[in-house]
Amino acid sequence: MDNGICKGCGKPIVWILTKGGKAMPCDPEGIGFQPDKKGADIFITEDGSVIKGDRQDAAMMKGYISHFATCEAASYFRRKG
Repeated sequence: MDNGICKGCGKPIVWILTKGGKAMPCDPEGIGFQPDKKGADIFITEDGSVIKGDRQDAAMMKGYISHFATCEAASYFRRKG
């Protein structure tokens, strides 16, 4: 994981390399979660796994939320198709 600053909103981010080889900007706060295929959120783990689940403070797993989901300037980065 590498630290950085979002060019859109100026907030801190961490870069996590996904297992698919893509660099994913994430919010720097780790969040406990329980994996669940029907979960409300998508988490990126430190090893680059992308897992759907639900936030849970006492969970054994820790993941990060994509910064695209929380950035006020996310539309600036969306590709125009």
